[in-house]
Amino acid sequence: MPQNKSVEKTLTEPLVGTIDHCSLIVADTSKALAFYTGVLGLQVDRSRPDLGYPGAWLQVGSCQIHLLEVPNPYADATRPKHGGRDQHVALQAFDLDHVIQLLEEADIAYSKSKSGRAALFCHDFDGNAIELVEK
Repeated sequence: MPQNKSVEKTLTEPLVGTIDHCSLIVADTSKALAFYTGVLGLQVDRSRPDLGYPGAWLQVGSCQIHLLEVPNPYADATRPKHGGRDQHVALQAFDLDHVIQLLEEADIAYSKSKSGRAALFCHDFDGNAIELVEK
């Protein structure tokens, strides 16, 4: 039986190198930006084309978070209070103590990682779970 060369290649060389972006659904782009740019200090990538709905692209190192202001199909879902038990985006933080200070100043609740790692979980204004890991 002939071997599939593309299968052989996937066994020795990865086909995926990194995450390009993740998308999060938000109810109000301006309000979401208050969290992502105002609290976390992310920068907006102004090259986002007109996609026919509001949103924003945020730069996170060489990757991005895309905010999508679209109807939320999960609006009625019950989400766990601790973000580590929910789908979430994990971001590397350089100074977790400073992040904690900013979250507390913005009155945003958080919980420390239950693993004992230098990490915490919080939610944006739309309930999206965000993990911040000190690296």
